[in-house]
Order: sequence, then C-alpha cells, then structure tokens
Amino acid sequence: MTLKRRIMSFLIATLVIAGVVAVYYMPQAQQPKQTQPSSKRGAAGSGGAATDAVPVLVVAAKSADVPVYLDGVGTAKALNTVTVRPQVDGKIINISFVEGQDVAKGFILAKIDPVTYQAAYDQTVAKKAQDEAQLANAKIDLDRYTRLAAANAVNKQQLDTQRALVAQLEAQVKLDQAAIDNARAILSYTDVIAPIAGRTGIRQIDEGNIVHASDATGIVILTQLRPISVFFNLPQQNLPELNRVFAETPLTVDAFAADGKTVLDRGKVIVIDNQVDQTTGTVRLKGEFPNPNLQLWPGQFVNVRVLMDTLRNAIVVPTAAIQRGPNGTFVYVLRDNNTVTVRPVTLAQQNDIQSVVASGLQAGDKVVTTGFARLTEGTQVVASSADDAGQTTPSAPPRADTLRAPRGSGSGKRSATVGGPPAK
Repeated sequence: MTLKRRIMSFLIATLVIAGVVAVYYMPQAQQPKQTQPSSKRGAAGSGGAATDAVPVLVVAAKSADVPVYLDGVGTAKALNTVTVRPQVDGKIINISFVEGQDVAKGFILAKIDPVTYQAAYDQTVAKKAQDEAQLANAKIDLDRYTRLAAANAVNKQQLDTQRALVAQLEAQVKLDQAAIDNARAILSYTDVIAPIAGRTGIRQIDEGNIVHASDATGIVILTQLRPISVFFNLPQQNLPELNRVFAETPLTVDAFAADGKTVLDRGKVIVIDNQVDQTTGTVRLKGEFPNPNLQLWPGQFVNVRVLMDTLRNAIVVPTAAIQRGPNGTFVYVLRDNNTVTVRPVTLAQQNDIQSVVASGLQAGDKVVTTGFARLTEGTQVVASSADDAGQTTPSAPPRADTLRAPRGSGSGKRSATVGGPPAK
C-alpha cells in the first residue's frame, strides 16, 4: 500500500509540473504568429503608393452628332371620322361590309329598299316626256301663227298668246328636269356609300330594320387610320424656337410606345396652334404619321419627341462624371501618371444619361465616373475602363429623356433630349 501511494503521488506531481510548463511556454510560442500579420502590414505600408491608390472607373470623352429634342405626351386621333347615316327613310335590305373592314371611298356599305324612290323617279321622267310633247305642239302652232300674222290672217294678240304658251312649256320642261335630278339623287341615296377611305367599326344596325334620315346613331362609324394624327402639348417657353424652326424646315416628330423606347412611327408636325392654353401654359401641336402598320390607334396615349436641332461634333460624357462645386461644374480627368486633376467644364445640355460639354474637354480625355469621395487634386488612382466593367451607357440611348439646361450655364432654356441618331 505504501508503494502504491508513492507511485500515485509521483504521477500527480509530474502532471502538475507539465501543466505549469505548458501554461508558461504556450503564449510565447503563439506570440510570433499573432504579430506576424501586423509586421506584414507594416512592410506593405512601407511599400508606399500602391496600396494608397484609389480604384476608379474612367470613360473617354467622345465626339458625336447629338440630336436635341422636345418631349411631350400626345393622343392619337383619326385624321377623319365619319358617322355614316342614311339620307332617306326605308328598310335595310342589304349590309355589304364586315365589321373592321378597310373600305375604299365610294364602297357601298348598305342598301335601302329603293322601290318607292324608283317609282318617284319614273314618275318625274314621264312628266317631263308629257310636257315635252305639249311644247313640241305649241312650237308648231307658234310657227303657223307667225306665218299667218305676216299675212294679217290672224290677230296679233293670238300670236303673242301662243308665244307665251311656248315659253311657259319650256320652263315646265326645265322644272321637270330639275325634278328628275332630285328624284335621281334621292334614289341614289338608297345606296349608302363610304364618303372616305377608312376602317369600319362595330355595326350599329342590322339588316331588315327601318332606318330614318333623322337617326342619330347611324349605320356605322368609319375611321381613317392611314395616315393618322397625334395631338400633343409643349411648354409655351419653347414657342419662339418652335416657330423659328417650323418656318425654316419641317419638324420631324417620333411617336414612342409606353416603354419610352420603341418607336411606333415617324411623322412631321403639320400645324402649331394659334393660341396658348392659359390654364396649362402650353401650346398644342398636330403631327401627322403615315401609320403603315397601324401602330397608332385613335385614342391611344403616346410619348412624342420633336427634333429641334443637331449639335455637330459635340463632346459627350456620361452624366455620372459631372460634379458640382462652389465654382460650378467640373470633372476629374485622368493624367498619364495615373493621377487625377480637377477640370472645370461648361455644359450645353444634360440628361440622366449623357451630358454635352460645351467647353473644358476634348475628345479622348478620360474622365472619372466613380470613387469621388476619396479624390482630390493629384490623387493617385488605379484606373479601369468603364466599358470593360459594363458601367457605361450606350452612346445613342433609344429612350427619350428630357434634357435640362445646367444651372448657371446660361445656355438655352429649352427642354430637349440627347438621344439617338438624328432623324433623316
């Protein structure tokens, strides 16, 4: 028992000594590993500007022809709309059109029973024939009385009476001809024809019904869709420039779908209204579109833009590159030594995507579009191309965006668009 106790005591003492040694030496063994990263950071920091450089994206300024537009919202309206009504009373015996059919001018849309009107026409023709026979007989008598009066064989008063009878019958024949023309016109009204070329709407009456010339609903509504017109409003501030350009050249107008990207059709401005709407401060314009594929429909709301001008060889940069400070607008330009410099610029036009620079930049200058919070004059940067990063916008965005003259630029008060290629 004594030996066993000694062995147990020895083992316990050995374990205690091993624990003390482990506690003492472990922190010292781990200390170099913990301090190693800091020493590496210090070494890297001593390397200098490589880690202090600011990563940025840059885009080269481009020279392009930039169209300037005026944007508005319009409503399509049929160039001509006709409610086809009967001009005579009667029963519809035939309807010869299909709803939604494109018909030519003069197409017979429906037919009214012509029996009574044909009879009236025949009656006027017969009446004229009767009066012409009487006129022929009266002329023979007049000729006879004229020869007898020359030989004093008849009273002169009788000759004058016969001459008046001939004149009366001649007038009666003219009256009969007028009655024939009227009856023929009324008879022709039994054929209900299309007064214009267009598309038929929903039929308002069925075959077999009695119609009247006084009916308000009519038979069908005929709408001319090719070409079609669009009415839209623009601010009255643009009126002087609109009138100037409209007097010099036809104004091209594009109609866009609801997405603002899809061009439905291209037409031209036909007229600028002669009055300004005082309630809205806008002037109304009418554009005409060929509408070959029926992209525009009466009553449809569309976005429109009018081409006002084209800025030739303009310097264009992304709007993201434009910064504003106490002294006005400026950009950060990348220099050859991978540092940036502050360059004041003057803007001609601007939208949410692109800006047209009037002065301060040249084509090819690389401007910074990101990382402005860490940039100052002469900051070292690591530049990447925004084109490679997919951060640039296309040079000709299809969407019509409203431009605004930059604050303090003093150039142009018109609302316009920098966008796609100029209209041809």
